[in-house]
Amino acid sequence: MTPYILPFARLGRHDVETVGGKNASIGEMIANLAALGVHVPDGFATTAQAYRDFLAQDGLAARIDAALAGLDVDDLDQLAATGARIRGWILQTPFHARLQAEIDAAWETLAAGRDIAVAVRSSATAEDLPTASFAGQQETFLNVQGRDAVLRALHEVYASLFNDRAIAYRVHQGFEHSLVAISVGVQHMIRSDRGASGVMFTLDTESGFREAVFITASYGLGEMVVQGAVNPDEYVVYKPFLANRKLKPILKKSLGEKAIKMVYAGGQGAATKNVPTSKAERAAFVLSDAEILDLARMAATIEQHYGLPMDMEWARDGDTGELFIV
Repeated sequence: MTPYILPFARLGRHDVETVGGKNASIGEMIANLAALGVHVPDGFATTAQAYRDFLAQDGLAARIDAALAGLDVDDLDQLAATGARIRGWILQTPFHARLQAEIDAAWETLAAGRDIAVAVRSSATAEDLPTASFAGQQETFLNVQGRDAVLRALHEVYASLFNDRAIAYRVHQGFEHSLVAISVGVQHMIRSDRGASGVMFTLDTESGFREAVFITASYGLGEMVVQGAVNPDEYVVYKPFLANRKLKPILKKSLGEKAIKMVYAGGQGAATKNVPTSKAERAAFVLSDAEILDLARMAATIEQHYGLPMDMEWARDGDTGELFIV
């Protein structure tokens, strides 16, 4: 029987068809790079089979196919109405008993009796194909606390495979809707709302220079950087000097405006909110030189493992100061 839930530690890069590219990569790093100093928060993923079996209930997949069959995605009113109808069908369809039970068991194992917060993120099985990228089109939910909230977020991620943008993109790419399945990653959240986060690339993104690590950094949760909503700090590190502690690999440091940050909202309603940064935060570099080099070494280790240029999101826990790849 194909499992509906797999812990990250049991996943690897060969599991893209099972849990999508993002979740497969997280599992690959946990299993292979932890001993080399790459720190990745733990969690679990729902499988593509769980999603397909969910759609098999009550003829849901057939209804979705019929609704999309005659859709003109360039008619924005028709696209919006059809997408909303499909998302409504998905949200009205309950998780069946086995899926519900496996999610409950995985959540109990991850939480282990603690009051934790998680990120609930999509990982489409068709992400990052050579001719198309589906990454970032589905929903992400941050600071999700408690079993019931996790279940609601999982349901919303399933529905988001049929948001207007995702439907139109698949049509324009000539990709069959039924060939894209979705996995959902549930990952322990790092308290970067009190710390910092950003994105790293194992080459210079402007010139393509392969011997550099390019790091962006801003305060708070990483969605602000990923969405391009802030002007972050930027750092460039020369990879060949990383192995020698006597050399100085940092080539460039640029101070970003970092005008806002995303933090936990607290209380009822939205789980996160955007707040202005302080004058002192805007005037200071987010990362120390030691942190820049620690992140660059993680990036170089990941690139060496995969054997090709990589991009990744990182986070610094504001409580412990630890750096993680998320």
